[in-house]
Amino acid sequence: MKKEYILLFDLDGTLVDSTQAIYASFSQAYLAMNDTPPSLEQVKSGIGHTLESMFLQNGVKKQNVDEYVKHYRVAYRRLMEQGTHLLPNAKEAIILAHSFATLGVVTTKRGDFSQILLDKLGVWEYFSGIVGIESVSNPKPHAEPILKALEMLDKDKEIQRDRIYMIGDTILDIQAAKNAKIQAVGVLCGFGKKEALEKSQAPLCENTLEAIKWILAGA
Repeated sequence: MKKEYILLFDLDGTLVDSTQAIYASFSQAYLAMNDTPPSLEQVKSGIGHTLESMFLQNGVKKQNVDEYVKHYRVAYRRLMEQGTHLLPNAKEAIILAHSFATLGVVTTKRGDFSQILLDKLGVWEYFSGIVGIESVSNPKPHAEPILKALEMLDKDKEIQRDRIYMIGDTILDIQAAKNAKIQAVGVLCGFGKKEALEKSQAPLCENTLEAIKWILAGA
């Protein structure tokens, strides 16, 4: 059956909770640099942004950021599988979405790491492509990651833009969707602040399964 919808998902806070792995890896990076790690809440408030931005937000000097990121990635690759799990109802959301849409992931995490995680969590088979931070020059909220995903998933450009959705938990996801001129649905199960999501005027759902049901109801 030909699928006439494309659904793009953010990863952290939308489909998975990798807070444990992210925070442990941040702590390892700071300790490797003989620095004091930030608090869990400080790190959580930046999830969704690039690693470079997150380190800058937490007091690292610009000239040292690349070194911190290198230490982070070494630690994260070691810790990510044990410290990441699917959010409640995420697998059901993915299976339901796959029943009527082509699925992709657009994330600020590295795409290769993300694919390994989704495979370990038993859901990679439902996805047709992924765009991670290493594949773009301009991360979300820029349109580039979404446009790159659509080049991959809609080669013939047959899917109408009102049938293409980005589902995510932060304002970055909503803004990227608007910049790419596709539909956006925000979810409240992740790291984004509710007030910021409400100001975006995008439809909001409690979690990703509710978002898929909302899209399907209008299909």
